[in-house]
Amino acid sequence: MHPLKNIFNKIFWDKRENPRDYSVTFIHRGAPGDIKRISASSIEKVGASWFSYASGCDESNIIPFHRIIEIRNMKSKEVLWRSRKMQTTVS
Repeated sequence: MHPLKNIFNKIFWDKRENPRDYSVTFIHRGAPGDIKRISASSIEKVGASWFSYASGCDESNIIPFHRIIEIRNMKSKEVLWRSRKMQTTVS
């Protein structure tokens, strides 16, 4: 199983966790700096190698795991996962 799938499972299925406490940062062409950050609470579905999220419109966006830069607990500031190729991009 992909390591990101395990992290998402923990965020969504562990009763001690609250998805609103987590942010997911990913490459999103057209966004300022081609980077977008969303709350994990806006994630609608997680597949084997992707996730979909509500964008405020009536459509979902599908993001493959290889575009994820970082997953962070916003309360503790702990980084749960960061892409090796993007180590210095997100602060």
